[in-house]
Amino acid sequence: MSNTLRPRHWPRASYDPKYDPLVDAGPGHNRDHAPTYWVGTAGTPPEDDGPVSRDMDVDVVVVGSGYTGLSTAIHLAKEHGIKATVLEANTVAWGCSTRNGGQAQISSGRLKRSQWIERWGVDVAKRMHAEVCEAFEMFNEMIGSDDIDCDPKTGGHYYIAHRAKVMPRLEKECALLNETFGYGAKMLNREEVHERCARDMEAHGAMWEPDGTSIHAAKLAFSYVRLARKLGAQIHTASPVMGWKVVEGVHHLTTPGGTVRARAVALATAGYTPPGLNYRTKHRLMPILSNSIVTRPLEDDELEACGFQTKSPLTDTRTLRHYYRLLPDNRVQIGSRSAITGRDAENPKHLALLRKGLHRKFPALTDIDLDYSWWGWVDVSHDMMPRIFQPDPDRTVYYAMGYGGNGVMYSAQAGKRLAQIVAGQKIPDLPIFTSALPSHGLLTPFRRMGQRILYPWYYLKDEIL
Repeated sequence: MSNTLRPRHWPRASYDPKYDPLVDAGPGHNRDHAPTYWVGTAGTPPEDDGPVSRDMDVDVVVVGSGYTGLSTAIHLAKEHGIKATVLEANTVAWGCSTRNGGQAQISSGRLKRSQWIERWGVDVAKRMHAEVCEAFEMFNEMIGSDDIDCDPKTGGHYYIAHRAKVMPRLEKECALLNETFGYGAKMLNREEVHERCARDMEAHGAMWEPDGTSIHAAKLAFSYVRLARKLGAQIHTASPVMGWKVVEGVHHLTTPGGTVRARAVALATAGYTPPGLNYRTKHRLMPILSNSIVTRPLEDDELEACGFQTKSPLTDTRTLRHYYRLLPDNRVQIGSRSAITGRDAENPKHLALLRKGLHRKFPALTDIDLDYSWWGWVDVSHDMMPRIFQPDPDRTVYYAMGYGGNGVMYSAQAGKRLAQIVAGQKIPDLPIFTSALPSHGLLTPFRRMGQRILYPWYYLKDEIL
C-alpha cells in the first residue's frame, strides 16, 4: 500500500456513549473524548504525533496513551534511554485517564491491608505496603515537578463510614495499619468528620489516611503527554491495533495507516482492552461501568450548608462505593458504579441513583443543576489486584492493568515497573509482579449474570441489612 494513500489525519469520530469492551471489537478509531469535566476544563489538548502514516520499525511499542502507557514511555526514556512509540486508538488519554474521579490514594487495587494478610501473609503484605508507599512518594515527586500541572490538593484520604455498623470494621483496619504497618491512620467520630472534612449527613465517622491527593485528571494526563514527547517518545493517535502477528521474533502491529514493527510490546489498555488484542489479556479483566457527575459551582449558602473543610479525596464504605469531593472551583464531584452494559449506560435511572447518593450526603444540593455527567469503564481483575507482568518469558509482551478503580496514583509506579521489566531489570518479588492476571475461566460467559445478581445483594448489605 502506497504511503500516499494513508492520510496524515483521519476524520474525528464522535464519542460513543454505548461503547462496551465486552461486546465491541475495539474502542473505535479516532473517537472524541467523553464529555467529562476534566476534558472540559483542561484547556487545549497537547500536540501529539498524529496517526501512523507509514510502515515503521521501532524499539518498543506501548499500546494505550493513558496514565500507565504514558508513565511507561516517560520512564523508558528517563531511566533506560529507550524512546517508545505509543499507539492510541482514539484521542490521547481517551479512556480511564480522563474519566476517573481524580483521587490519588495509597492503594494499588481494591483489597485492604487485612485482605493482603489473609491472601499472602504478613511479610508479603508488609512488602506490598512498602511498594505502595514508595509509589505514592514517586507520584508526589512527579506531580510536584515543573513538567506536571494538575492542580494537586493534598490533605489525606477520608474513608467515611456511611452506617454505624461499619465503624468497628474501620477501627480494626485503622489499628492494623498503625500497629502492623507503622502507618499513621486515625479514626474520627461524626463530629470530627463534620469539623475537619465535610458535613456529610450519612457520616458516622471515618478513617483518615495521611496519604491522599486530589488532582485534575485530564491536566495530569496531558502533562504526561507533553513530558513523554519532550523525552523523545512518539505518540500516535487514531492508530488502533487492528492486527498483530510475530515474524521471527518481531511484532508486526497493523494500524489503519501502516504496520509498526517492534521488538517489544507493552500493553496499557486497562478497562478498554479489546477482546481480540492479545490472547494473554483475553478475559483477564471484568470492565465495570462507573458514573460521575459534577454540579454547577456552589453558592455561598450551599458551601456553608455542606461544610467542606477540605478538597481531599472522600470515599464511603459501601461495597458499590461513592467517591466524592469539592473541586477547586467550588463544584461538587461524585461518582459510583453504574449500568452493567454499555447499551444501558444512558438509562436515566443510573443518573437518578447517583443524584440520590449526593442528596443523602448533602441535602442542600437536592435538585442542584449538573454541569457534567459521564461514565467510563473500570478495569477490575478477577482477584481485585493489578498485575505488572511478562506472561511468557519467551515472548517480549508485557502488560500493566487491573487497578480496580485505584489507578490514579499507582499507575505512575506501574509504568515505572513496566519500563523496568521491558528494559530487562529485576523488580521486587511481589505477587503483582510475579503472576499473571487470573482468568475468569469457565465463568467468563456468566460474568454479567453474576453482576445482575450481586448488585442487588450489595445494595441490601450496604443499605438495609
